[in-house]
Amino acid sequence: MENHETVATLTGVTKKYGAVTALQDVSLNVRKGELLAVLGPNGAGKTTAIRLLLGLSTPAAGQVTVFGQNPRHVATRRRVGTMLQISKVPETLKVKEHIDLFSSYYPRPLSRKEVLSAAGLEGFENRLFGKLSGGERQRVLFALAICGDPELLFLDEPTVGLDVSTRYLIWQQVRRLIQQGRTVILTTHYLEEVDALADRVVVLNQGVVVAEGSPAEIKSRTALRKIRCSTRLPLDQIWTIPEVNDVLAQDTRIEILTSQVEPVLRELFSRDPNLSSLDISNSSLEEAFLQIIGSREHQPASEVTA
Repeated sequence: MENHETVATLTGVTKKYGAVTALQDVSLNVRKGELLAVLGPNGAGKTTAIRLLLGLSTPAAGQVTVFGQNPRHVATRRRVGTMLQISKVPETLKVKEHIDLFSSYYPRPLSRKEVLSAAGLEGFENRLFGKLSGGERQRVLFALAICGDPELLFLDEPTVGLDVSTRYLIWQQVRRLIQQGRTVILTTHYLEEVDALADRVVVLNQGVVVAEGSPAEIKSRTALRKIRCSTRLPLDQIWTIPEVNDVLAQDTRIEILTSQVEPVLRELFSRDPNLSSLDISNSSLEEAFLQIIGSREHQPASEVTA
């Protein structure tokens, strides 16, 4: 049976910074055992929403709860792990010293060995944080976020600066946490990361929720589909097909965006009977995201938001 237990909520939350409205009457439920991705362009209100859930800020109106309580309560914070882009840790401590220090804040932390393994840091125990590369520092910040064995984990751009193999290591550990019934809130600009990991997506823009659903449901918000094929037809001829929205040359193939696949295919085969290497797919999450944000930006806004 699907679990809909609520872990954290924003209920009718408004947050202002002087004359600037960062969030306007936003309501959001975070469910136990899910990975919720919070997306939006810069200034959409993502950081403000996360800060409210972490108890680092208070709303001008509305209510914020984590595990049914004020997120500022010490008992609540002991159940939460956080990896933020703005995280600052002393550069003169060794990796193992950082892990031991952060673990001491929690009642039932993971062992140092477990944390090092999960973050891909074996062999780095005695390295000074200040001597690590950017990607290695990201792994340490991830280790510090999970060392307390949190029930709710906030990950803000967790794979920035990581190579492909380390990114997949982090993905694997995040999936493991979800399988254990933990809850993860993810913010990232890597939308393929969202597509691969997220159970649910919330899109913020101009301080309000503009879309919510699974990655598949978000992608379905755009009617455009892709046709990829090899054809002798020049691009300018393909553009003359009425239902074509866009045409791109990709290596040896052509990519066509359209909301009307069948009539476009009929016309393509009519003009080029030798058309080959045909592939049809839905739009990507990134394309759907851009369309959702674009449609919102063309609506009038009563206040400047951030």
